[in-house]
Amino acid sequence: MIERVGIVGIPPKAIIRQLNRKRATIIDLDEPQIARSLELVDGYLPRVYCAVLRTVVLNAINLELDRIYIDTGPGKCDCALHVSTILQKTLSIPVIATRNQDMDGAGYPVCQSAMPLLDKMSVITRGVQSADPIPDPPLPCTATAGFWGVPPRDFSILKLFPDTTHIYGWTRCMENKTPADLALESVMNPGVPTIFFAQSFCAKTALAKHLASQHPQALFLDCDVTASSSVRAKIEAFFELSGVQVTAGGKPYDCC
Repeated sequence: MIERVGIVGIPPKAIIRQLNRKRATIIDLDEPQIARSLELVDGYLPRVYCAVLRTVVLNAINLELDRIYIDTGPGKCDCALHVSTILQKTLSIPVIATRNQDMDGAGYPVCQSAMPLLDKMSVITRGVQSADPIPDPPLPCTATAGFWGVPPRDFSILKLFPDTTHIYGWTRCMENKTPADLALESVMNPGVPTIFFAQSFCAKTALAKHLASQHPQALFLDCDVTASSSVRAKIEAFFELSGVQVTAGGKPYDCC
């Protein structure tokens, strides 16, 4: 029987490799998996928790799973630790807390490639289901813009970025399979206009705001469950004022 295993954050590669060997079906509970209202988790979590962790609980209480692995170390957040406790007391399946402190990097070519940002983000988030690097890495491109931060719950805002956007922050750590690498997470490129994004109520809003204050062409941005028209207008205005053309394309080059 093939196991259905939920993951939260990025469990250690040793665990993912074990699941890959068993050919388990891995389900990313950070992403919306069911079309149901987040209000259904109000009895479990306060609304000031980020929409991603509220999504985790919504998925966990509604999906048929055999077990769940949650990264509760520095690669995720303290709130995930509390979510693991709640799920352990709520669900009848094993909920296993892990601490991913892997520092053996896998690289981040997708973050530096020329493809729609939504596609890049989808490739990276799917990559957590495998212990191996993303196969057939794409060529790098010259960056014209930057996205720093975590994957948004609402991927639709990524359509507002040019294809030549480089990804920084925790999402780059995701692709590198080193979610607790604060040095890599703190990398930014002062040479390109960059949006510093964090999910509302996420602890990473502090680092996003700090780095944005150090960047010469930055927009600090957070949004909760879905991106409002105001959020979209801010992104569009920022790129317009920065002279960024939101068009496809990009030439390969040696980039950092």
